[in-house]
Amino acid sequence: MILIVDSGSTKTDWVLIDTNKNIVNKTTTKGLNPSVFSESDLYKTITSNVEVMTFVQNIKQIYFYGAGCGTETSNKILSTVLEEIFELATIVVKEDIYAAAYAVSDRKPGIVCILGTGSNCSYFNGKDELVSKIPSLGYILMDDASGNYFGKILLQDYFYKKMPKKLHEKFQNAYNLYPDDVKLNLYKKGSPNSYLASFASFLIKHKNETYCSEIIKKGFSNFIENQITQYDRVYDLPIHFVGSIAYLLQDELKSALKSFRLNTGYFIQKPIDGLVAYHLNR
Repeated sequence: MILIVDSGSTKTDWVLIDTNKNIVNKTTTKGLNPSVFSESDLYKTITSNVEVMTFVQNIKQIYFYGAGCGTETSNKILSTVLEEIFELATIVVKEDIYAAAYAVSDRKPGIVCILGTGSNCSYFNGKDELVSKIPSLGYILMDDASGNYFGKILLQDYFYKKMPKKLHEKFQNAYNLYPDDVKLNLYKKGSPNSYLASFASFLIKHKNETYCSEIIKKGFSNFIENQITQYDRVYDLPIHFVGSIAYLLQDELKSALKSFRLNTGYFIQKPIDGLVAYHLNR
């Protein structure tokens, strides 16, 4: 059996395929970012997936694509945990940008971007090579236009009282914003980037408000300038996007791309179906 996994910082999609290329089951768990979670947390999340663990002795190949797996250290952490659990399987661990590329590229060259809890951007040659001009340094230093980027701005503006009064009240009513609880989630709990990203839904819901639309516009412009325009031939290639932020704000993102004279490619929310198709048709 083959297990295909696509993991962001917030959610992980699992698809188990039998020897006849039939899908046995599809499941979803919380994210498995080795840059954020400890080995024990990773182990606990994986082994709690009963639908997968039922077939643990039958799984011979695992293709794992994950946020936070782009560095040697984090990749090794995740690989070690998987090897401990799936002792009979051959395991391949790659960064989540590969899943995005395989899902949207149609096996043609293009720029592939992730805008979800975090953000990322690479050139894909249409085969099996990805080139990243900018290293991914996570939610504190980078992640322009991601869920955690927008969530951070909203929290800052709320506490600095920069939000328009009407939105300030709505934001206050929508979330637990008691300072001690905010600090607990940011500095003591295991997934601060996902916590920050949880506030982005407010921005999407109120995207037509001038305050929100300006934040969205600035975030997308930053991402395009800092990430996409770093690549050669960028004005000749399609720009593809994967992730909830890109998918749910695609009209605004298309407008931003147009202002930079860039070519819009595909937008998908979750790459798992395209990723499965890629592996089944290899």
